Amino acid sequence: MSFIPLKPIPIKDRNSMIFLRYGQLDVIDGAFVLVDSTGVRTHIPVGSVVCIMLEPGTRVSHAAVKLAATVGTLLVWVGEAGVRMYASGQPGGARSDKLLYQAKLALDPALRLKVVRKMFELRFAEEPPAKRSIEQLRGIEGARVRKTYELLAKQYGVKWQGRRYDPKDWAAGDKTNQCISAATSCLYGITEAAVLAAGYAPAIGFLHSGKPLSFVYDIADIIKFDTVVPVAFRIAATHPHKPDQAVRQACRDQFRSQNVLKKLIPLIEEVLAAGEIAPPDMPEDAQPPAIPEAESMADSGHRS
Repeated sequence: MSFIPLKPIPIKDRNSMIFLRYGQLDVIDGAFVLVDSTGVRTHIPVGSVVCIMLEPGTRVSHAAVKLAATVGTLLVWVGEAGVRMYASGQPGGARSDKLLYQAKLALDPALRLKVVRKMFELRFAEEPPAKRSIEQLRGIEGARVRKTYELLAKQYGVKWQGRRYDPKDWAAGDKTNQCISAATSCLYGITEAAVLAAGYAPAIGFLHSGKPLSFVYDIADIIKFDTVVPVAFRIAATHPHKPDQAVRQACRDQFRSQNVLKKLIPLIEEVLAAGEIAPPDMPEDAQPPAIPEAESMADSGHRS
């Protein structure tokens, strides 16, 4: 029997995410499954999901990690309720030309400012003030964000005392902050998958820096007040018993209804294009791959 290679489908055509807990993630009889303590198998459509959030109580086999990487599905190890990210697999991000392009934009102060100004423009639907430094733009952004939180709280009738949360103790926050943390965690998960699928590095940010997901935060922040933050306030207003579960389901619905996955990679490219430079050409003395890669229908950062 001939071997038929797996062909990852583009991010834009997939479902956003699923959360798994209490079981062994494995490949059995060719199927990607979660096996619980009683031996019950739950089939996971790994090739049609952007990312799989692994909560406490899950274990992952080598075969499962290999298959997830092959089909370009990001595995993310998260804390209770999915709001603290510990680690992630990396099924993409393997494009050296794009990494060098991104790094050049981040390292040149003038180019970096152009990118940050574009982020501001996309986030607030207006040109940023002229002759402002990145630090000044960050201050303007922070003031607008605080005001937006206040307006959303008033709109949904939610008591609001500011964005306050402890990453080490999620339960210590009030219901509204818990909902916001759960919602942004969902958005960060699919944004990281999109950044990797596009061939870029999550750590090379422009407004954010010094974090493994700096660029993820940059991109997610552009759209979070148009997507998941209003969802979080809407759910908080209902006083749910399990806010994290309610928020996850609502976020998945929001991602689908607003076609967020179809917008993420073009958004990334639009932000970086603001630097007005071309990606670097391959050096003339560079050694081409010994085995040329076959054409794939997947995104450019996927490895198979």
